[in-house]
Amino acid sequence: MPETNWSTRKTLILGRSDIEGLLTIAEYNEAVEEAFRAHGLGKYMMEPKTHIIIPKYHGEWEAMPSYCEEPETSACKWVAIREDNRRKYGLPNVFSTLVYTDPRTGFPLAICDGTYHTLMRTGAAGGVSAKYLARKDSENLGLIGAGFVATGLLASMNDLFKLRKVRVWSRSQATAKRYVRENRRKYHLDIKAVVEPKQAAKGMDIIGTSTPATSPIVKDEWIDEGTHIAAMGADMQGKQELEVAVLKRGKIYVDDLPQCIRDGEINVSLAKNQISLKDVAGTLGEVVVGKKKGRTSERDITIFDSTGIALQDSVVVIREYKRALERGVGIEKRMVV
Repeated sequence: MPETNWSTRKTLILGRSDIEGLLTIAEYNEAVEEAFRAHGLGKYMMEPKTHIIIPKYHGEWEAMPSYCEEPETSACKWVAIREDNRRKYGLPNVFSTLVYTDPRTGFPLAICDGTYHTLMRTGAAGGVSAKYLARKDSENLGLIGAGFVATGLLASMNDLFKLRKVRVWSRSQATAKRYVRENRRKYHLDIKAVVEPKQAAKGMDIIGTSTPATSPIVKDEWIDEGTHIAAMGADMQGKQELEVAVLKRGKIYVDDLPQCIRDGEINVSLAKNQISLKDVAGTLGEVVVGKKKGRTSERDITIFDSTGIALQDSVVVIREYKRALERGVGIEKRMVV
C-alpha cells in the first residue's frame, strides 16, 4: 500500500449492493485458495472464533479477527445470528459486518456488509476443498440444505467442475423448490429438489452439507466410494451432520484444527471418543501447499470439515476493497481523526 496521510484518510463504507458483483466467482475461489495456502504455510495469526450466546434473543454473536502475512491484510468480522429475525423483524437470521484494517496502523480502511461476502467465501471454501480432494471428473452435486451456503457452494463448484446434475434437499420442501427456481435461472444444469436426503447423497460425486443439524442427517450407507463431502454446517459445539461411520470410512481434512475440535463436524464424535485426532488426515491448507497428500485413490472418501475461518475474510476483503476503489463505489467517511 502506498504511503498516505493518515490524518486525512477516510474509511470506505460498502453496503451489500456495493459488494455484490465486485469479484467474479473465479476470483472468490482464487482468494480463498490463497487463504488456505497462507494457512498451510503458517503465515497468519488467528484464534478460534469467539461465541457469545444470548438465550434472551435466541441467538449469538461471533467475533472473527485475523491477520495474514501474504498477502498482508487484516480484518475482523462481527456475525449476528438471531433465530427470530426473519419472522419478527424482516431481517436475515444470519448477517455480518466486516471491518478491514491497515495492518501497520490499525486504521479502518473499510466497513463492509459481510453477508454476501460470507456467502461467497464460504461457498468457495467448499469449492476449493473439492478442487483438491474430489475426483477430477466429478459432475454430480448433492446439496443437503438449501440456504445461502448452498447458493455459494453451487456457484463455486460450477466454476471449478463441469457439473451435470444437482440434487437439493431441505427440511422445508418449499425452501428446496425455491432454491431450484432461483438457480435454474442462473445455470444450464439439471437441478431438482428431492424429498429425501438420501436422494441428494446416493450416487453423488460431491456432497455439500449446510444444515444446523445437531444429530446426523447423512447416513453412511448412502455414501459411495470416491465421494467427496464438504461438511459446511457444523460451526458450533454440539452440531453434527454426518454419521460417525462416515467419518471413520473417510479421510478427514479440516479448515483449522483448534476450531474444528471445538465447533466442527468432528466435535461431537471427538467428545464421545468415537474418533480421535489420529483420524484427522490434516488441514486443507496443508494439502494446498503440498505438505499432506489428499486423495490418493479414485475409491477414497474425502471429507472437508469447514467451520469458516477468519483468515478467509482478511484475504478476500482486500480484493473487494481494491476493486471498490477502482470502480468508485461506496461512501467515504472520516472515522478516526
